[in-house]
Amino acid sequence: MNKELMEALDILEREKEISKDTLFEAIENSLITAYKNHFGKADNVKVEIDRETCDYYCYAEKEVAEEIEDPVMQISPEEAREIDPAAKVGDIIRVEIRSREFGRIATQNAKSVILQKIREEERSVIYNQYFEKEKDVVTGIVQRYMGKNISINLGKADAILNENEQVRTEHFRPTERIKVYILEVRNTPKGPRILVSRTHPELVKRLFESEVTEIKDGTVEIMSIAREAGSRTKIAVRSNNPNVDAVGACVGINGSRVNSIVDELCGEKIDIVNWDDNPGNLIQNALSPAKIVAVFADPDEKTAKVVVPDYQLSLAIGKEGQNARLAARLTGYKIDIKSETQAKDAPGFRYEDYLYDDEEEDYEEDGYTEEGYTEEAYTGEEYAGGDYGQEAYAEAEDGGEEA
Repeated sequence: MNKELMEALDILEREKEISKDTLFEAIENSLITAYKNHFGKADNVKVEIDRETCDYYCYAEKEVAEEIEDPVMQISPEEAREIDPAAKVGDIIRVEIRSREFGRIATQNAKSVILQKIREEERSVIYNQYFEKEKDVVTGIVQRYMGKNISINLGKADAILNENEQVRTEHFRPTERIKVYILEVRNTPKGPRILVSRTHPELVKRLFESEVTEIKDGTVEIMSIAREAGSRTKIAVRSNNPNVDAVGACVGINGSRVNSIVDELCGEKIDIVNWDDNPGNLIQNALSPAKIVAVFADPDEKTAKVVVPDYQLSLAIGKEGQNARLAARLTGYKIDIKSETQAKDAPGFRYEDYLYDDEEEDYEEDGYTEEGYTEEAYTGEEYAGGDYGQEAYAEAEDGGEEA
């Protein structure tokens, strides 16, 4: 039994995660390559290795011939009978080959074949390992800055955090541990190339999935995320269990769950709102914490007109239009925000038609929908969200603000 070879294979299998069968095939191919380098051809060479004992047998199949034209492929009857006394002309005889007879160059080439195979398998194992983690979050250690890019060590491989995937307000030091989202894993001749991100919205989603048990087991579902990395994120959730509060589950006791995610994102603010299928609630909740007077949503055109109290206009729009911009991304609606004063003066924008009438105890719909909406449907305290939407925008027009 070849104990040294067995121990070496065990170590490689344990540390490199390369199967023994692959290593046995590499050894067999290396011996055939060495024979070919030594004798010029190896078409008739076979190598057999016992998988249990690591004992190997290398032989060449030669034809018994009266006249020897090719000593590599043929053997004389006299030599054949020394191996098998019953051998006769035309038989195929197995002639044992002693690997020790190979020259130094052939041995070096055989060694190179084995090492090359080990390197290829190691790259393949690493690629498959991280390819399975694509679109997921992993923890890495900051290695060094390469120009404006950052090298992140993920354990068995290094990942690249490109400049456009970095948050401008974040600054990391070497040896610092951070969590990154794996964007793509490419298989290259030099090994797997792993691209990661700190700005992708899915990073926030994966962090919530790992932190909130109810999301992991499916009780709470994340419906939509809108993010401006480094500044603010809006996330819409809903509960599949009427006894579970989706927002409360994500926030945690005294904000413990959401605070751990905020810390991981270096202080990025996170707004958590409830999902609602009603487009009016959807938009109203997405614009929180601003109070809404009325919402007129067109599901076909994916547009909405929103009326807010005069003193709430700046809050609804947000700093540099951020709140309205994120609300538009969260809901998928292009939102036109106006104050009550602006809405009353704007032609064709009659939000009064949708407000409650004490005398008629109903709503005037102007043919918009089959059912009337109550004021509570638009201004209640419920939260809502939606799918990813169009790029939001903010600009002054006709005395109002759009986003």
